[in-house]
Amino acid sequence: MPTKTRTYDPAKVRAALAGQTEALRGAVRGLTAAQLDLPTRLGDWRVRELVSHLGMVVSWVPAHLDEPLPDAAAITPLDWARKTRTAAATINDIAEELAAGPFAGTPAEVAAEFDRRCDELLAVLAGPAAAETGRLIGMRFGPMPLADFLVTRLVETVVHADDLADALGTAFPHDRQAVAAATRLLADAFADQVPGGAVELRIPPYAVVQAVEGPRHTRGTPPNVVETDPLTWIRLATGRRAWPDAVEAAEVHAGGERSDLRGWLPVLG
Repeated sequence: MPTKTRTYDPAKVRAALAGQTEALRGAVRGLTAAQLDLPTRLGDWRVRELVSHLGMVVSWVPAHLDEPLPDAAAITPLDWARKTRTAAATINDIAEELAAGPFAGTPAEVAAEFDRRCDELLAVLAGPAAAETGRLIGMRFGPMPLADFLVTRLVETVVHADDLADALGTAFPHDRQAVAAATRLLADAFADQVPGGAVELRIPPYAVVQAVEGPRHTRGTPPNVVETDPLTWIRLATGRRAWPDAVEAAEVHAGGERSDLRGWLPVLG
């Protein structure tokens, strides 16, 4: 049975994305030349490529809002989560092109380019188009309701802000509602990709889902329970944290014979 698509409050999503975007802007403004050359946990990407990718993420909506829509059925955030790994090579190429182009300059020039893209997104979020019920936007996998697509931007900005914090060795001041939305979408994506009711995945205070084929829990204490915090779940679900390492570090508490989830992670490529 397909996972039911969760609904999100559009106004709260827009506010969360605005808050997360402002936090990213502040982080990029503080980068030095040495920090832009730091390695990241994303293969060959330096911080410069990571910031370039984030620049693409925040500018996608203003750049494509008024383009003709693909001739295809509208997709959901869960469809997006299933398909992201198929675009990895294209995403890498775009990040490298941007890092060699508009994001190739000094820290001040990089920050100015990022600021410009943030300003464009914030203008859209504050304008009438973002609040228009039923508005669609085209993206690489098909058209999507704009309100839903903004949720995917929350996932992207939270995940890559965490990548940036990891590269810099600092904490990141995430917008709380942005983390909540990212946690929920990635939990739902797990339940969608590993359907069943044998395991209860708990990510307090934001999400609880049931997944994994096997006997379905109906009452009392579930026999298979996995519990973790939101950022650890986001890292596990996107391949930033290995399951055995998280369990050993007591970042994940897993009980029951079906509670080892390593074979189904990550859920987002």
